[in-house]
Amino acid sequence: MKIAVVRETRPAERRVALVPEHVAKLIELGYEVAVEPAAGERALFSDDQYRAAGAEVAWGADHAATIVASVQPLERERLQRLHAGTALMSFLPTNPPDVVRTATRAKLTAFAMELIPRISRAQSMDALSSQALVAGYRAAIVAAERLPRFFPLNMTAAGTVPPAQVLVLGAGVAGLQAIATCKRLGAVVKAYDVRTAAAEEIASMGAVPIELELGTLDGPGGYAREMTPERAQLQRELLTPYVAAADALITTAAVPGRTAPMLVSRSMVEQMKPGSVVVDLASEQGGNVEGSVAGTELAIGDALVWGGANVPSQMAGPASRLYGQNIANLIRLMTRDAAFNPDFDDEIVRGCCVTHDGSILHEPTRALLEGPQA
Repeated sequence: MKIAVVRETRPAERRVALVPEHVAKLIELGYEVAVEPAAGERALFSDDQYRAAGAEVAWGADHAATIVASVQPLERERLQRLHAGTALMSFLPTNPPDVVRTATRAKLTAFAMELIPRISRAQSMDALSSQALVAGYRAAIVAAERLPRFFPLNMTAAGTVPPAQVLVLGAGVAGLQAIATCKRLGAVVKAYDVRTAAAEEIASMGAVPIELELGTLDGPGGYAREMTPERAQLQRELLTPYVAAADALITTAAVPGRTAPMLVSRSMVEQMKPGSVVVDLASEQGGNVEGSVAGTELAIGDALVWGGANVPSQMAGPASRLYGQNIANLIRLMTRDAAFNPDFDDEIVRGCCVTHDGSILHEPTRALLEGPQA
C-alpha cells in the first residue's frame, strides 16, 4: 500500500497534505509514503525531513499509489494518468465540475475533505474546522496589523490609550478563534451569530454577545439556515450602530458550497471611523461585506477592507500540520485488516465519498452534474 503526497501546483497554495511527523505514523499502519520533491518547502518542511521520517522523495510519487493526498484537487491531466481504483483525498469543490467528471470516468475513488460529516466521531478528521481555526487566528492578526492604533488598553504617565473595539460577525470555529485572539491582544470584543448556542460560546471566549432579538436560524451540521431577504435587511439595520462603533470588523459567516450571506452593506462600512479595518474571511464565497474582493485590499469610505483568499495557506506550517492530521486520521479509519479497505456503510466514509467505481455517490454533486433523477 502506497500513499503519495504531491506538490501543489497552484501558486497561491502553500500547504502540503502530510508533514513529516505524520509519515512515521502511517508507516506503522503498513503504508509506504512517497513524497514529490519540494512538496513541503512552501510550508517550511524540507525533503530531508521527509526522508528522515521514512518517506521516499521522488517524482512520480503518484504512480501506482493506493492513495494520493493533496490539498487542492489534481489537474485533469494527472487524474487521467492514475490507475482505476486509486483513492484521492483533498478538498474537492464541485464547481467547476471537471475534476469530478474526470475522476468518475477514470474510476477513481474521490474523498472530499470538506464533506466530512459534522459529527463527534469525525471531529479529528474535520478539515474545514481545522483550517477555519487557522483562518480565524490569521484574521485577528491581519486586523491588528492594519489598524493604526493599539489593540490593548495602555495607561501611561502621558495619558491613557483606550483599547480597540472589535466586532466579529459569525461565531463558528473561525469566528471564535478570531474572538479569542483579539481578546488575547487586549481588544474589547463584541460578536453576533444567528445560532442558538452562539451567545454562550461568544461569552465563553470573553466577548460580549450582541442580542438583536430576531430569533435564531439553526441549521443542519452546525451551520445557520439561509435567511429571508426581509430578515437579512432588518438584521443589517440593527447591526449598523455596532459596525459604526467598531475600530475593526471581522466577518466569518460562510457555509461550504453556498454563497456567503451579505451581512454588511457598503453604506454600513462608510459609517465606520477613519482608519477602521474590515477583514472579510468569506470573500471567496461572495463576501459577507458588500464590495469586498478576495485577495484584495481596498478602501470603502474611510475604512480599509481586506478580502481573504486562501487564508489558511498564509500560515502554511500550522495549517499543514492540522490538515495532515485530518488526512492521517481518515486513512486510519479506512484501514482495516492491515489493508486500505474503506467501509462504505460507515457514515463518515459514505458522507465524504464523491466518486467510486465510475459513479457519483454524493447525491448533491450528482444532481448538479447530471440533473435530478427521474
